[in-house]
Amino acid sequence: MEATSEIAKAFVAAQKEFNPAVANAKNTFYKDNKGKPSSYVDLTGCYQAIMDSLHKNGIAVVQKTHDLTSDGLGVKVETIFLHESGQTMSCGIFFMPAGRQDPHGVMAALTYARRGSLMAACGLAPEDDDGNSAMSDEQKAARKSTATKKYGA
Repeated sequence: MEATSEIAKAFVAAQKEFNPAVANAKNTFYKDNKGKPSSYVDLTGCYQAIMDSLHKNGIAVVQKTHDLTSDGLGVKVETIFLHESGQTMSCGIFFMPAGRQDPHGVMAALTYARRGSLMAACGLAPEDDDGNSAMSDEQKAARKSTATKKYGA
């Protein structure tokens, strides 16, 4: 990751203000230890955790694809931060294999790659279902209510 002084300073300030990446979606294909669909933070939830802080500090996010594999085996995404000074910071290229070789499989891989690249670039740690199982229902409701009020998740 290459950065210069203005964007580096702004990114550190923004990262100090990032919100938690709160699980906001259900995966019906995977169940938790109680047989309920597991929860995860989707791409929208990742953006909700960071965008206000990035914009406040003069930073925009661009995610571009690279050399989509012609054989359909996967996608590559690069997350780039653009500072209002004109400086940029690239966070490398993230590869995600496509589980199926059709439009749905490739688009799913693209969404996963965008989410993974963004989380890695920002240092976001998603909400952990295992940790949530130890919280009381009241604690979970309070946490979700706070995120909903602030971000409309």
